[in-house]
Amino acid sequence: MKTVLHKAGSRGHANHGWLNSFHTFSFADYYDPERVNFGVLRVLNDDTVAGGEGFGRHPHKNMEIISIPLEGRLHHGDNMGNQDIISKGEIQVMSAGTGIMHSEENADASAPVKFLQIWVIPNKTGVKPRYDKIVVADNAKPDDFQQIVSPDPDDDGVWIHQDAWFSLANFNKGVSKEYRIRKPGNGVYVFIIEGKAKIGDQVLDKRDGFGVYDTDHFEVEALENSEILLMDVPMEFPE
Repeated sequence: MKTVLHKAGSRGHANHGWLNSFHTFSFADYYDPERVNFGVLRVLNDDTVAGGEGFGRHPHKNMEIISIPLEGRLHHGDNMGNQDIISKGEIQVMSAGTGIMHSEENADASAPVKFLQIWVIPNKTGVKPRYDKIVVADNAKPDDFQQIVSPDPDDDGVWIHQDAWFSLANFNKGVSKEYRIRKPGNGVYVFIIEGKAKIGDQVLDKRDGFGVYDTDHFEVEALENSEILLMDVPMEFPE
């Protein structure tokens, strides 16, 4: 088993006043040649947007974009006519494909919104753009791995154009469970949203990231009540 550790305090950081953003991987003005991606996982931004502020309408192309709210309410709008608000317990996905224009804004004027913005490099380019949202809280699985993203439109969670599976783990302190990697050649990037956990001999604190690859399974142990995101992705870029 091979691993890569990214402590929370080592992330790139940009504070624009209205936006306070931490970058696990190189993004915008933050560049580290050792931290450009983990396989096809290209962006993992931990964003806080002030009340009444947000990202105005801007373009994306040929990227799978997943937004996971952690606190507050996030408003989405796009040039396909979608207008939506998501909050914790929900997840949204966009396949940018041939091109999409969208905005993400804090739906509340007086409280911040916190969310994870995740970009995955797709295995197909030039696809028809699309938007989708689901309520993951409806099927919560305490002390287990809950699938929230997959490559299959008929499987649990939202789907994307990539052989990738995301899971949320809401573990009580002391819970230990084996995670089995979904496809040969994939690795898993583990992100501690809240709490403290252990994988092998590595203790992980809140907002730490830990990549695991060249194995088919590993054990996740919660050292505190924890919320953990696991992103199971191909380690090689599509041709």
